[in-house]
Amino acid sequence: MSWLQQHPFAVKAHFDRVVALSYALPSDVLRPLLPRGLALDEYNGFGFLTVVMVWTKEMRPAFMPKFLGRSFFLAGYRIFTRLSNDQGKTMRGLYIIGSETDRDSMVFLANRMTGYRYEKISLAQQQETLGSRIIAHDSRNQMSLDIHFEEKDDAELPHDSPFPDWRKARQFAGPMPFTFSPLGDRSFVVVEGARESWTPRPVVVHHAEVAKLHTPPFSQTKPILANAFAVSDVDYHWKKGVIMKGVDHA
Repeated sequence: MSWLQQHPFAVKAHFDRVVALSYALPSDVLRPLLPRGLALDEYNGFGFLTVVMVWTKEMRPAFMPKFLGRSFFLAGYRIFTRLSNDQGKTMRGLYIIGSETDRDSMVFLANRMTGYRYEKISLAQQQETLGSRIIAHDSRNQMSLDIHFEEKDDAELPHDSPFPDWRKARQFAGPMPFTFSPLGDRSFVVVEGARESWTPRPVVVHHAEVAKLHTPPFSQTKPILANAFAVSDVDYHWKKGVIMKGVDHA
């Protein structure tokens, strides 16, 4: 990982909208994807992969003015994890296994400044009778995402969710305070995020096709939609990265 990929300066952005769907998978499916030093964040034998869609504005190093920032759509694939460092502190956070954006410039810049594995997608957004529909295709014109969702105050948890209620489900809704990027030998770049306000609203998912879930190892099982949330109009700030060492997990 280069010096730039170690998040050497703070970053700011504004999120017009965030929609996140979290899927429950057996812990044994997700655990092998984690680098040494991270532990899977689990609930009742499940680990969780979140698919998050972010309409991002004015992302830039914190020392730059807003007009120099980049605006783009981001889709990210993140596993809920825990890092216990060598100082005895345990942090909940996310390990990013892939990212997609509709801007060529963001693919170029982000892959040089992060380890978040950005790929280019084309994006179509439609207003449906019930809510919104997001359709994304990759560079080979293969469907990446096809998600139809609706924000409703009286939304119920997805039918097969392992969570008993929305309160418990919010614990696996994101964003987590920390993001972990491996350097090797149990060392990680730890980036802490902070926001001005964050009030997730339940979302009804009418239809969701996520191409990544049809690839190994996720295709070994049937991912269960565990929760879905949305939030709007959020100022977000990432602190400068800190290098920490995790401990081995049994």
